[in-house]
Amino acid sequence: MQFCDGCGSMMHTEGDAWVCRSCENEEPRDSQAEASMATREGQRDDGAPAVADATGDAAETTREPCPADDCDGDRATSEMMPKPGGSYEVRLFTCVECGHKWRDS
Repeated sequence: MQFCDGCGSMMHTEGDAWVCRSCENEEPRDSQAEASMATREGQRDDGAPAVADATGDAAETTREPCPADDCDGDRATSEMMPKPGGSYEVRLFTCVECGHKWRDS
């Protein structure tokens, strides 16, 4: 792949020249430089990159008493979720002891 020195657009081959379709700049083709260009056939696919899950090991908790009747837990994880309509966010809690979920009032 060759890019135009004049405008930065991708150039295309036409005969023995690279031609820019944006500014009509022309440059002679160089067979040695073209031989070193990577092609789709010459590239390898390593698959999608690994993405870290920030919520998987959420060890951070806050002191927040669980409102469930049958739970005495006083620690919860929390996350901010957008409120439907997008006007503001609401904080959602999950009890570490029983898994009960509630929102900040």
